[in-house]
Amino acid sequence: MADMNSLERAAILLMSMGEKDAAEVLKQMGPKEVQRVGAAMSTLKSVSQDTVSGVLNEFLNECGAQSGLGIGAENYIRNMLTEALGEDRARGFLDRILLGSSGSGINSLKWMDPRSVADVIRLEHPQIQAVVLSYLDADQSANILAQFPEKVRLEIMMRIASLESVQPEALKELNHILEKQFSGKGSNPSTVIGGTKTAAEIMNNLDGAVEQELMEAIKGVDEDLGNQIQDLMFVFDNMRDVDDRGIQSLLREVSSEVLILALKGADDFLKEKFFNNMSKRAAELLRDDLEAKGPVRIVEVEAAQKEILVVARRMADAGEIQLGGGSEAMI
Repeated sequence: MADMNSLERAAILLMSMGEKDAAEVLKQMGPKEVQRVGAAMSTLKSVSQDTVSGVLNEFLNECGAQSGLGIGAENYIRNMLTEALGEDRARGFLDRILLGSSGSGINSLKWMDPRSVADVIRLEHPQIQAVVLSYLDADQSANILAQFPEKVRLEIMMRIASLESVQPEALKELNHILEKQFSGKGSNPSTVIGGTKTAAEIMNNLDGAVEQELMEAIKGVDEDLGNQIQDLMFVFDNMRDVDDRGIQSLLREVSSEVLILALKGADDFLKEKFFNNMSKRAAELLRDDLEAKGPVRIVEVEAAQKEILVVARRMADAGEIQLGGGSEAMI
């Protein structure tokens, strides 16, 4: 149990439930969650009865600590978010929550492969394309953006970086149009969407060569905007700024195979940072595996590093780790 990450425990739990019950649980998850859990289930080999019992007991203990009280009222959510985030930020979150609760329209795009989404929005106005990519997760948006020609990518990214808000009615209308496509009140406050942070997140998920090409193109049009996006980008080399506790948490969520590939492209300082946050035995094994790995393609290294960055950003969004180490102000 101590050597298992949360994904592996979730996979064991679902496989212990039986197909019907597990399917009902998966229905409540988003596409990326289903993909991650499904991948973990596919890699499970021989699991001992003691391990299964341990996972089930842990799950039951966590469930026993819950109150069982489910609150989904819009007013409650609105008041809670406003109290926690302030009115402006809460409004944007609430619009996304309510829109995302639908299984159709824009939310349906999250379940589609990047090429299919690109085909759906290919003939739309670039501003519509920018809004859609701003709404989707950054890694999916990056894969969709890669389906477009270079000039189109540049225009879409420039528009994403310049976005500040979208009227809720406009977002709902777009959602309605997409619903119709899949099935054969201007005074309202705006929804916060897009911006340089969104652009940076999408750039982080692009292939290395495409990312560099697009950044140069953006700077060619607007150097200040390009620098703002670049300043917000979090690349693998920035892992040196994550504190030791964060690295330790991250290591529990990353497979050794992915870590080996990622560290093949890291400098000695960053390698030592990871080694120093492992047990002595684990660090020795990792060093041996790195030496035995031999040459690997750059594209494989970049893919592994991006996979770790996706996990790191997810954990940072959940408040489990802090990206940037001690450079951020604390109160």
